[in-house]
Amino acid sequence: MSAPTDPQIIHHNGQPAFVVIPYDQYQAQQGAQGFDKRTTAPQEVVEMMVEGASLLKAWRKYFGLSQRELAERAGLTQAQVANIENGRQIPRADTLLKLSDALGVAAELLWVYDEDE
Repeated sequence: MSAPTDPQIIHHNGQPAFVVIPYDQYQAQQGAQGFDKRTTAPQEVVEMMVEGASLLKAWRKYFGLSQRELAERAGLTQAQVANIENGRQIPRADTLLKLSDALGVAAELLWVYDEDE
């Protein structure tokens, strides 16, 4: 990060304990460093995957969305979402990014490409 910040250092027992920066600077840093999307999977998503759900389906269910709701958020059709979830369709990169943006998770958490595909 090369942008300057205006930090405030809070001490406890004479030692630095916390650094506080203005919220707008914090938001800018998060976006600039790619932290605006989730990059790890919670236990609930992992458990659904172990039970056989696709990554996309596990995340969709984790967020409590129907296929139609996810499709609307991503600008896709419900059939596209269903086909991707069920492995009948391999998503193009732009489609994967739409889904990633709609769910707020990194694209690599939604689809694992097999070398044979």
